[in-house]
Amino acid sequence: MTEPRPGILGEIATEAAQERVSFLNDAAEQLIRFLDSNRGRITEVGGMVLLDEDPDYLSIAPDLTFRSRTRMQDPETGEWRTETEIIESPSELIEIYNPSEIYAWFAEAAREQGGLPDQPTAADDLLDEAGISPEEAVGVGIGGDDPYIGAADDWAAQQDQDEAPPSDPAEAARRLYDLALTFQSRSQLSEARLVEQFEIASEPLSGVLGDLLILDDEDERVWFKSQGSFEAEVIPEPEGDEVADGQWKPLQGPEDLVQYYDPTDLFGNLAETLAEQFPNVDPDFGEEDEEA
Repeated sequence: MTEPRPGILGEIATEAAQERVSFLNDAAEQLIRFLDSNRGRITEVGGMVLLDEDPDYLSIAPDLTFRSRTRMQDPETGEWRTETEIIESPSELIEIYNPSEIYAWFAEAAREQGGLPDQPTAADDLLDEAGISPEEAVGVGIGGDDPYIGAADDWAAQQDQDEAPPSDPAEAARRLYDLALTFQSRSQLSEARLVEQFEIASEPLSGVLGDLLILDDEDERVWFKSQGSFEAEVIPEPEGDEVADGQWKPLQGPEDLVQYYDPTDLFGNLAETLAEQFPNVDPDFGEEDEEA
């Protein structure tokens, strides 16, 4: 096969970098809107612990600043130490955590703090409440109206119109839980559309390169295919009392991919693979590792 021209590879790398920046900006703006709309509720419940799974920890204070805790081992002494960081900017938080997971943590924390029963993720429920059938939602793509996002907007607006201010912390937690699920669904759908946009834009370039394996681990593999699409397969972690069966699960299409991957990771892995295989794309790639 003819070696790809550096110009083509540079275009793919540039496109991936631009999409990553765009996604981070959009995700940060969405998170800011979510926090602003729930400022009073979060203050009412006195803040929330969003993630507490050793060694990972994330909480939000009543003033809407986040506390993140990391645990690391000193390579020289072998001792473990814990560091707590205050994150004031939603943009910085989005750089660290998957936006969809942030909303899922809000929903779970609100459910537990308010003593609410388990509920499913919101996408299908939002469609039902908005009177949109799954068949009507099929085929909505780039440049068109997204019924999922429209349903989420209508649902959130209806809640604001129908409900008075919360009477107690439990009521505030219930509403915050519902809203977190709504934004989680919106975040996943926005991520899927971003991946779809990138795949369409990159199709004329990817055919010259052929299939690229951009991630290969024991429990996950990701390709960027010659037709301009991401494909992956993972070994899902067991949930609850389930026993891991070790079977590979294929992920085909943006909707499947964003259940497991942040688009910024997909774009970043693709850019790194291109820089490794074709040094002319980014002559500075790897210099920081060599200096370290």
